Amino acid sequence: MLFSDDWFLIAVEALNGDKICIVVQICMDCNVYFQDAVVTVPAYFNDSQRQATKDAGAISGLNVLRIINEPTAAAIAYGLDKKGSGERNVLIFDLGGGTFDVSILTIEDGIFEVKSTAGDTHLGGEDFDNRMVNHFVAEFKRKHKKDLATNPRALRRLRTACERAKRTLSSSSQASIEIDSLFEGIDFYTNITRARFEELCADLFRSTMDPVEKALRDAKMDKSQMHDIVLVGGSTRIPKVQKLLSDFFSGKELNKSINPDEAVAYGAAVQAAILS
Repeated sequence: MLFSDDWFLIAVEALNGDKICIVVQICMDCNVYFQDAVVTVPAYFNDSQRQATKDAGAISGLNVLRIINEPTAAAIAYGLDKKGSGERNVLIFDLGGGTFDVSILTIEDGIFEVKSTAGDTHLGGEDFDNRMVNHFVAEFKRKHKKDLATNPRALRRLRTACERAKRTLSSSSQASIEIDSLFEGIDFYTNITRARFEELCADLFRSTMDPVEKALRDAKMDKSQMHDIVLVGGSTRIPKVQKLLSDFFSGKELNKSINPDEAVAYGAAVQAAILS
């Protein structure tokens, strides 16, 4: 969510009237006032979903200047529409907390065309967290002969620690888990290496290549025809995911210099600035 003096940007996966009203109320509480909005939506949204999103904005008092595709916004963030002359083929790899989307775009003379989309609505960072949680539940049971899976509060605390460890493993080779009195007064101190985490999630990481292959087939393109690969979504920080993707495209360098959590919002902000 980004603001300027005379425009307002919302980057979301799904937007309805209730959500927009909440955003508007938060802005009012913060004394941030605006008239216009730019909203990004998934590339697979159909015309009725796009219109419903625009209507939800209007009902909430927003003047929705434009609805743009999230992969288009990500490509704009990297200035790919300004990069060289002629047609460019771009693959957007968007792996977030709970969903996974792959989109292939063509860009020519500033015109974006979505050629194909693929993905998995049930794959993301939460699944990687679950693998680590299950690993440590088993370790706790092995060490202490107690099943902490029967205690929701203990599981929540462990999940929070696992998510933190997962983030650490994106930049370090090892992460520690330290939870005081996790279950029945037992402290739980352990660690996990990046290699072990990659082993736990190996099949999930490999499965991210399936939608990439499907998107290429649907677009009737070969991987050698891709000019740019753009990473979007926090889970693309995982080194193994990056390596699998780069290897799939024969070592091609990935566009990842922009915070993947903000790439869509950044690109949409550029579009909003042009419109304002």
